[in-house]
Amino acid sequence: MIAKLELFFAKVLPSPFTLSIGLTLLTLVLAFVFGDFSTDHSQVISTLQAWQSGIWDQDLLVFGYQMMLILVLGHILVLSSPVNRLLEFITKGVTDTNTAIVIVSVSTMLMGFFNWGLGLIFGAILARKIGEKSAKENLNINYSLIGALGYSGMMVWHGGISGSAPLKAAEDGHLHSIMSDFPAGFPSELSTSETIFSWSNIIIFVIILVVVPLIFRSIKHKSSSRFDVSSLLNEVGLISEEKKAHPIENNGVLPLIFGGLISLCFFVVYFENLLQLNITPNMLNFLMLGLGILFHKSIIQYLDSLSQAIKGASGILIQFPLYFGIIGVMKESGLAVNFAQFFISISTETTLPIFTFISSGIVNIFVPSGGGQWAIQGPIALQSATELGVELPKIIMALSYGDQITNMLQPFWALPLLAITKLKASDIFPFTFILFIIGSFIFITGLLIF
Repeated sequence: MIAKLELFFAKVLPSPFTLSIGLTLLTLVLAFVFGDFSTDHSQVISTLQAWQSGIWDQDLLVFGYQMMLILVLGHILVLSSPVNRLLEFITKGVTDTNTAIVIVSVSTMLMGFFNWGLGLIFGAILARKIGEKSAKENLNINYSLIGALGYSGMMVWHGGISGSAPLKAAEDGHLHSIMSDFPAGFPSELSTSETIFSWSNIIIFVIILVVVPLIFRSIKHKSSSRFDVSSLLNEVGLISEEKKAHPIENNGVLPLIFGGLISLCFFVVYFENLLQLNITPNMLNFLMLGLGILFHKSIIQYLDSLSQAIKGASGILIQFPLYFGIIGVMKESGLAVNFAQFFISISTETTLPIFTFISSGIVNIFVPSGGGQWAIQGPIALQSATELGVELPKIIMALSYGDQITNMLQPFWALPLLAITKLKASDIFPFTFILFIIGSFIFITGLLIF
């Protein structure tokens, strides 16, 4: 089964960059034909204007730069001696693919549930470390499978502590602000105790946490992938102990002082956020910047690590703006709203959460941003839930589940992992497709039961 899936994806799945071009062209055609713009220009001109506006959207460009920093700073961290020793300790018990499956899937999903950014970078780094261990000790571990499981945190993140929709819904007055017309008694916010920390959501997450490693341990791990894990070792140990540079750059005092200062500033400024488990991309990057400098023996070693890590950011640099253009077209043309409204129009009280889940998953293929999707689809889902008598927390979680599960079919968020692990999208997608099937079944079942 695995070999057939690998062969299929190897044949049909292009590179993430080519896929982003294909999705862009498809979105433009759909907007040309079905778009509903609120401008006086022709359909073609309105579509092209929305496209270029999305590409250069300042808020999205800031977000893209944050993602580049997450990738680069996280990669720099893994090249430092302290983090390397920590990962060696975590992976000490890895002796074969079965043990690697449990360690990577469980730890990555736990981290992803806690914070999507941490889960994304942690899973990638852990998978790479296991690949290096496999090469050093000749363990013959299925590295493509482990790389895919290092991405599994993105299938649970939106139902977790950093989930965009449930967190926005918990803000005072937010639900009233996005609803143009709401009935008497409609809540202005929903506590996370009703969404993220509800018994139903916790039970669903625990089931996924148990079922995923069990299923992957039960299937055959033999892979047709020709990835040479020994190539991962080419970057290891390349950091020079000494180079021609200013004496202060080869001295360990400056990184100790400056890295320590950044780390101290992080805890002083973000102490309350940490207590509330509210970790933002800026917080994560600030912490990794400080620890990265602090954990390297000298500035020149840090710069060596930077030169290695920055190579993996090329995919994000060029592909993120393309997806921002897709988001702009989907939003301005009304396509995202039309997708959601179609499924809602054929829904009943029982099927609304399921169709919200499905429509959210479809929209996520084109708009891979949880916050952006909530802004577009959230008001429609809430209005429909109110009209059909569906509990608001349930519809919010249905939207969140649909958004997160199709990450397993969308390489947008896999770019950092692919850069760090050196895998290709076609290497991991046979296994992320299985994760998509597993997760979809559990989420839909949970929405029907609870």
